[in-house]
Amino acid sequence: MTQRTLVLLKPDAVGRGLVGEIVGRFERKAGWTIRALELRTLDRGILEQHYAEHVGRPFYEPLMGFMSGGPVVALVVEGERVIEGVRRLAGPTDPIEAAPGSVRGDFGTITRENLIHASDSEESAARELKLFFPSL
Repeated sequence: MTQRTLVLLKPDAVGRGLVGEIVGRFERKAGWTIRALELRTLDRGILEQHYAEHVGRPFYEPLMGFMSGGPVVALVVEGERVIEGVRRLAGPTDPIEAAPGSVRGDFGTITRENLIHASDSEESAARELKLFFPSL
């Protein structure tokens, strides 16, 4: 089944010059297409909507500061089972647990600054895509 998912390359990925490497992994995946891509700085309003389920958790404010602290690359990737596939390509949140070959396994250093966000379900993807790319 063809799906669309939101991917955010976080400020650490942009700052470390990893955008081309990570986007290239999506481009090389047979059957996946990048439908939209934009460099932007996220304001608190969009971040509050995006991370609403994490309000009150100890990592919420540091995450908000990190995500608003530099530009991100927001993109829409489309393809067969792309939601599950992008999550696997990203790897687990903790880069120590992430396998070599995954973005976090190859480039991750700490859990909070973990390079990439990928929608975790069809429902999340639909909500997140409307938030970041409402015209799609």
